[in-house]
Amino acid sequence: MKIVVIGSVAAGTSVAAKARRNTEEAEIVVYDQGKDISYSVCGIPYHIGGEVEELSALTPRNAAWFKKRYNVSVFTEHKVTHVDQANKQLEVTDLVSGEKKLENYDVLVFATGASPFTPPPFNQKEYDNVFQVRNIQDARDIGAYSAKQPKKALIIGAGFIGLEMTEQLIHKGLEVTIVQLEDQVMPPMDADMTFRVEEHMRAKGVNLILSDTVKTIEGETSVERVITTNGVTIEPDIVILAAGVRPNTELAKEMGVELGASRAIAVNNKMQTNLPDVYAVGDVAESFSVITGKPIYRPLGSTANKMGRIAGDVITGGDLEHRGVLGTGIFRIFDLHVGQTGLTEKEAKKEGYDVEILYNIKPDHAEYLGGKELTIKALADKETGRILGAQAIGQGGVDKRIDVIATAITFKAKAEDLFHLDLAYAPPFATTKDPVLYTGMALDNALKRNPLLTPAELIRRQNSGEILQIIDTRSKKDFDKSHVKGAIHVPLGELRSSNAELDKDVVTVTYCNKGVTGNASQNLLLNYGFKKVYNLSGGNKNYQSYLKMLAQK
Repeated sequence: MKIVVIGSVAAGTSVAAKARRNTEEAEIVVYDQGKDISYSVCGIPYHIGGEVEELSALTPRNAAWFKKRYNVSVFTEHKVTHVDQANKQLEVTDLVSGEKKLENYDVLVFATGASPFTPPPFNQKEYDNVFQVRNIQDARDIGAYSAKQPKKALIIGAGFIGLEMTEQLIHKGLEVTIVQLEDQVMPPMDADMTFRVEEHMRAKGVNLILSDTVKTIEGETSVERVITTNGVTIEPDIVILAAGVRPNTELAKEMGVELGASRAIAVNNKMQTNLPDVYAVGDVAESFSVITGKPIYRPLGSTANKMGRIAGDVITGGDLEHRGVLGTGIFRIFDLHVGQTGLTEKEAKKEGYDVEILYNIKPDHAEYLGGKELTIKALADKETGRILGAQAIGQGGVDKRIDVIATAITFKAKAEDLFHLDLAYAPPFATTKDPVLYTGMALDNALKRNPLLTPAELIRRQNSGEILQIIDTRSKKDFDKSHVKGAIHVPLGELRSSNAELDKDVVTVTYCNKGVTGNASQNLLLNYGFKKVYNLSGGNKNYQSYLKMLAQK
């Protein structure tokens, strides 16, 4: 059997390595049009920023290493230009010599990855100070240009790469402006969470321009000045295009491989396409949601490695299957760590779920040992109690909370299950009631007895004219500083003696600063016979953040 893989980064090399581990009988050949193989795309911003000193650290393996270790022949700077599926034959061009050859195969694997999207008007011509961040050669090119000591950077796009490059260029002393088409950074997340990121970025000196695009470019060989659709003028020394990626499907489409709803290659759970003996893995392939079962496209190195291993196993007689993804992701932006897993609020509602939403604001570990505030937004399905997703922002502990919740969602955990997890505790690492445990407890309570109200829903109800009895249970000092519109001040300590003055039949909303005292007040009023009592999720702090976001959007 002869296995030919097109592409040699995370997914392609994983196919080859797993296939070889399973059998010594197969001939395995890998072609890639680039110069480098098996490199870390995700590490490139950190090399550009200087955190990774040597570029070689991102390219630990080369073709010779793969040949010696796995007896796999890897041909770099070779482009597959045509596939004859009927005769199982490839046309391959040596990009250095220009020579062409024909190559037979028994099994073909597309691991062609994805290419950065070049937004107009940057696609009109080449500029010597415009770069993308997708491969090792991009890193070399940016490194070489950095010798000119640029002072001002323009970044187009505020996804993973855009934000990571922002952080690294600020660290290098550049002034950074981001232009983002959508009205928020990290569009896959909910806007009320990413607003916290936007505030942090602006505090660090980033010029963040949202809901805008570059309309015109001035300069012949270099971008000297850009003018946005909204009339903002920017004069950058260097431009980074980070406006997302598109799967490289052209060759596959030519031979009749079907694409999915996301426009990536459609595959089954064994990474097989619609054509016999043709597979697709990594950023060129579509995945599916663990929660909904529907196709989704989440191009990440971790998923690419997993897909590659599955295909390599299946091709050589194994029984591995792809079980889908949750879209789990994480990034660092200066002092903040930001992660997500599963469905966001907007995604869950689009899918038709009736969700309970919790904003849990707690320290990531004991405050007396330097614990810092961690904000978790978590969703549960009201009908089944199943955890559907979570987003988390903080200076520490985000990764482990998101990973725990991702694991729980994968195994279809309910809110109550999170509370019963036996998680590691010691003051340097967690609180006695870990943020994950509290998330499960509060969501379970909300599903059964203590309903929550988000700031967005509270404002919507007020704007619709609904009569609400809103009780601020904090101190008078805090109330005078800021409070929810229409709230009356009744501290928790006075609520037992004065609740008779309140109307038990009117829908009531309690709140404190972050949620705990509001919950205690909610319980008290329910015990006194109040018919419907909500606790404002995330308290006044979350409410004021939401108001600020509305004012700025």
